[in-house]
Amino acid sequence: MSVTASVLQTFVQQRRKEAGLGPTELARRAEITRQALHNIEAGTSAPSAVVAFRLAQALSCRVDDLFCLPPRTIQARLIGTAPLGSRVQLARVGESLLAFPLQGSAGLTHRADGMFAEREVEQVQVELSGNLDLPARSAVLMGCDPSLDLLAAHTEQTAPDLRVITRPASSGAALTELAAGNAHLAGIHLWDAKSGESNLPFVRRLIFGGPVHVIALWTWEQGLLTAAGNPRGIQGVEDLRGGNLRLINRDPGAGSRLMLDGWLDAANFSVSGRQALPGYQDEVDSPMEAARRVQAGAADVAPGPRVAAQALGLHFVPLQHEHFDLIVPEEHLSHPAIRALLHTARSPAFLLELAALGGYDAAQVGQTRGIIA
Repeated sequence: MSVTASVLQTFVQQRRKEAGLGPTELARRAEITRQALHNIEAGTSAPSAVVAFRLAQALSCRVDDLFCLPPRTIQARLIGTAPLGSRVQLARVGESLLAFPLQGSAGLTHRADGMFAEREVEQVQVELSGNLDLPARSAVLMGCDPSLDLLAAHTEQTAPDLRVITRPASSGAALTELAAGNAHLAGIHLWDAKSGESNLPFVRRLIFGGPVHVIALWTWEQGLLTAAGNPRGIQGVEDLRGGNLRLINRDPGAGSRLMLDGWLDAANFSVSGRQALPGYQDEVDSPMEAARRVQAGAADVAPGPRVAAQALGLHFVPLQHEHFDLIVPEEHLSHPAIRALLHTARSPAFLLELAALGGYDAAQVGQTRGIIA
């Protein structure tokens, strides 16, 4: 009976590389084919007892140093909330193993690493459905740009042994979670109206415990989302005066919310006048949800990016270009999934699809815009 990766962990490749042996030489010494060695190293098949002892002898170690049974359950820190029995994905961020609930549409389409079985004070028990190799090769990316899921999908296609876990969060929340050690990197667009600068002022305000790299992904168009054909003839925020248009707003800390407030300030809306705008205090937590509210007729206008308007066939009133950057603590820059993601972000195949989404300019992709100590 074969033993699969879900019930056996293998460290053969690690030991082989430490011993300075190539796969062909180790296969010869163990008297197996190179393909058989590849399957053993990949964890897709298990060796017989004789082959296991031959591998151990060739690598001058014990069989227990090469193979072990993974734990059935493991402790992790739950990020977010979830009921018992929820499926979770796991990722190691620094010294912490984190559990991310699979909820909504992601819960139906993404592979889980285990089930949330028991809650303790700060930790939860996760009943594993796989081993811990993939969580160790997973990078957690938080942000609200709809294209981040596309970037993650392209990354996993070109590097199938790695994983990028995308977690939806407004830019402010993503940056806060990153500083708290709950992610490897964050995609943000936060415009500081006073300085006219994007993202850098907000990173400077937080404590990360080490240098942080601000890496350009792209600039994108921000503006107002209106119904298809723009039946209300909306041209800008001045049209909000008089209270004849219903707004749907983004949550505090969202980049689109900051931009809307900046536009209203520039148009001399008072604080009380802003608060009195119909729908100003009705908030949603993503640009796509804002676009859906406009599409459904629940609102006349919402702040957001062109990509959200184009995805749902809405009209878009462009008002500003802004930077969308990746924020990466220096300690995570060498993570293989992050290196793969940055490589993928510059790949022709991904950039072709990104351009088709509309409103993106990736001329500066991959460039470091700043390093904040």
